[in-house]
Amino acid sequence: MDTSTPTAIRLRNVTKRFATPSGRMYTALADLDLEIGAGEFCAVVGPTGCGKSTTLTLVSGLERASTGQVLVDGGEVTGIDPKVGFVFQNDAVLPWKTVLGNVSAGPLWRGGDKRDVRDRARDWLRRVGLSGFEGHYPHQLSGGMRKRVALAQSLINEPGILLMDEPFSALDVQTRSIMSDELLQLWQLTRPTVIFVTHDLEEAIALADKVVVLTAGPGRVKAVYDIDLPRPRTVQEIRFQPRFVELYRQIWTSLRDEVQLAYARTTTQAAS
Repeated sequence: MDTSTPTAIRLRNVTKRFATPSGRMYTALADLDLEIGAGEFCAVVGPTGCGKSTTLTLVSGLERASTGQVLVDGGEVTGIDPKVGFVFQNDAVLPWKTVLGNVSAGPLWRGGDKRDVRDRARDWLRRVGLSGFEGHYPHQLSGGMRKRVALAQSLINEPGILLMDEPFSALDVQTRSIMSDELLQLWQLTRPTVIFVTHDLEEAIALADKVVVLTAGPGRVKAVYDIDLPRPRTVQEIRFQPRFVELYRQIWTSLRDEVQLAYARTTTQAAS
């Protein structure tokens, strides 16, 4: 991170434990240290079970750390903060509301003027390419369109921090690429600080300013890679650049060992 950039998110020696159904304690994260600058797009990768999603819930205030500190804009996280937006893997659109109603819901709940909120919601729907679909219900939309609604739902609240938990994983390859490009264009508008969790290393490199590799659980930061690819980017085109291939090779070398370790643990447990 550029030392001149203020820190937006800091996790300091964070450990998170959960009680399992059997009554045992499971450690998802152990002594995790992570720092993300204001306006930075950070992608987090690691094997299944390494605590990627747990990291997001701690930053959002949905969960509390067992030990250590989670800081947002210099203050310790003690609960849900309205300046933090969260886009989940499964979209959180309300099936009984129209597209316009879904995007308007957050600002209206915060006490916004109904006419002003509806105008802003229509503007965000235009930005995500859904003008003309204001009166549709979620079941009438494709998966990609529902993701656009979910993005507009978060971005209309102008979050200073945007947390994204594998938001495009359920989409087909072509739609996923389109959504990634749209995400970058929307991010450029207001430059929130982003933590983007993904299993897809190519997606992480194409989107991010830096990529953080977590170890097999319990998750710790194994390595941090600065992504020195030019912006603005087009996700499909950036993948053909020699520097992209070089970064992929470097990061995969680090990530591969953790994936293999996690897989070996899983097969051992299954055999026992």
